[in-house]
Amino acid sequence: MSKFTIATRESRLAMWQAGHVQALLVQQGHQVELLGMTTLGDQILDRALSQVGGKGLFVKELEVALEQGRADLAVHSLKDLPMALPDGFSLACVMEREDPRDALVSSRYASLADLPVGAVVGTSSLRRVALLRALRPDLKIEPLRGNLDTRLRKLDDGGYAAIVLAAAGLKRLQLAARIRAVFEPTEMLPAAGQGALGIEVRTDRADVALALAALIHHDTWLRIAAERAVSRAMGGSCSMPLAAFATLQQGVLVLDAAWGDVTGRLPLVRLSRQAQVTDLASAAALGLGLADELKRSVLAQGGSLAHLG
Repeated sequence: MSKFTIATRESRLAMWQAGHVQALLVQQGHQVELLGMTTLGDQILDRALSQVGGKGLFVKELEVALEQGRADLAVHSLKDLPMALPDGFSLACVMEREDPRDALVSSRYASLADLPVGAVVGTSSLRRVALLRALRPDLKIEPLRGNLDTRLRKLDDGGYAAIVLAAAGLKRLQLAARIRAVFEPTEMLPAAGQGALGIEVRTDRADVALALAALIHHDTWLRIAAERAVSRAMGGSCSMPLAAFATLQQGVLVLDAAWGDVTGRLPLVRLSRQAQVTDLASAAALGLGLADELKRSVLAQGGSLAHLG
């Protein structure tokens, strides 16, 4: 058995995720240490990610640690992992998905429908902004940055009537009681990869990939491959109000994607396709096909191609 070091962000949720992988590898007989790191994305909290460089701000320092040999693998929330990895790095493992849905958290209101006209809702996700505007155009949506605990504290301090967070993070940190309502995918489509953990390694570390093979959840990876293919083809980043979510039953992958207008002036574009899939390539092909249809639909309704690939 081997000794591995996991690079991770130092937020409580990120450390839980890395600790979860650590425990599973230890069960296999490996020795595993954690290398906690503060990323640039954790440091810049006064601006939206779409304004300062996107999701890559959360992973660059971890990749440097992998490149320098200070760490052997990095654990990521796949929702936050850029769609294109740098040369020399690969996604070696996708683990079983937690709850992929978004959650409404509020101290006063039990559901989105209960919020009064003009209520302030916090989120810095352009996807959530667009979908919230489609559901409740009368709400006032304000930026909300920081790790999960910071966001909850800002809510508790009275800055927002409600905030929207990923249900998976709340459940992983034993904070499910804070959830007042969950959004079903029919009303708020999740982000590509939401609720799933991915493990990044250097492509030349076949030994690490071999150790991670037992942690792979193939059905989740098929779903994620389709979702990330949509996002990659659309130029998906923090500057793209894009959602993509797949379900898999008896080999049939059903993929939904949505593009929204954060200003609320244009209607939400939502499309769905399905296909029999047998491997990651066929799952990704389904995503690419849906992305092409989505681009045409966005253009047809007057949407901007500024961020489309």
